[in-house]
Amino acid sequence: MKKILIRAAEIFAALLFWILLWHLAAKETGLELILPTPLTVFRRLWELLGTGDFYKTLGASFLRIGEGYLIGVAGGALLAFAAWKLRPVKILLEPLMTVIRATPVASFIIVVILWLRTQKEGVPVFISAMLVMPLVWQNTLLGLTGLDRDLEEMATAFRIRGVKRFFRIQLPQVLPAFFAAAQTGVGLAWKSGVAAEVLALPKLSIGDRIATAKATLETPDLYAWTVAIILLSLAMEVVFKLIFKKGAKRK
Repeated sequence: MKKILIRAAEIFAALLFWILLWHLAAKETGLELILPTPLTVFRRLWELLGTGDFYKTLGASFLRIGEGYLIGVAGGALLAFAAWKLRPVKILLEPLMTVIRATPVASFIIVVILWLRTQKEGVPVFISAMLVMPLVWQNTLLGLTGLDRDLEEMATAFRIRGVKRFFRIQLPQVLPAFFAAAQTGVGLAWKSGVAAEVLALPKLSIGDRIATAKATLETPDLYAWTVAIILLSLAMEVVFKLIFKKGAKRK
């Protein structure tokens, strides 16, 4: 309990430091159009929290990005398993995953917008999935190719095969690498998903609200929505971290 309190105090002190620095920078600038004060931003966020439209927008973006994230995690894990079992699959997938990782997100989004002209709601889903998938694929594949040979020989000696061998011997060794990639993927999905919304402008989306705030020079709104994204992304990371920890304990 003492360690938790100390850690909480450290986090609070760090946040207070950066908020104070933000406040001083805003006062020095003296232009709310460029950099509003933390008080102005949090006051605007509080106002948004009192509107039903805020929750509808947040919920719609959450569903899109969450769907893309889950597709990316599941697809990355399944493709990693296929690449581990079949070398031709690994040879075919490696260049594709390298290209996806190397392609600038903005270019990727614009290309997908051209592909899905009439389905703007699908752009954030597709982008989130494509950005998360290579990360999960690489980590999971590294975990699979780094399996303990002694345990594998023991499983062979005791005639542990098939599904039982996978769940009892192999999966527990792969889970830490998979969990690490899945947790990192949460923030990546939000960054790429919201960026896709800003460019695709699907109806009822955080990206649309950010683009509108920029166009109308409502800088406090822009910062307030950004803070909301950060808080929601952090909340998701904490939830998934707890889920992964519980899963790791039960592995």
